[in-house]
Amino acid sequence: MRFPSTPRGLLRRPAAALFATALMLALAACTGPAPEEQEQALDQAQQAANEATANADPTPPPPARCDASQVQGLVGQTYSDAMQSQAKDDADASEVRVIKPNQPLTLEFIGERLNIEIDEKGVITGVRCG
Repeated sequence: MRFPSTPRGLLRRPAAALFATALMLALAACTGPAPEEQEQALDQAQQAANEATANADPTPPPPARCDASQVQGLVGQTYSDAMQSQAKDDADASEVRVIKPNQPLTLEFIGERLNIEIDEKGVITGVRCG
């Protein structure tokens, strides 16, 4: 028994309809929230921002106190612990970090810290804040 042949157009039409349906479903899933939901989310975000601003401390942090220009005369001198204490006071620094050659360093900037750089012989090669 022989079945009648199916025209090619009939096979393509269901496939095209299936593709069009899948495309419409995919596009429907991509739509954003309704305008009312967007407006509500914006209002909530604005309210949270206003509360954060109201609770913030309005006074700015104090400026860094360290002043390395006051201790530049130490460059070229041999480092000592007594010199570190005096340099801390003269630069009005809250802490001192001595940096030796090839010493690993953290890169955070602390404006109140005085950095004293020394070479292999213990001679001060630089002073800076941070």
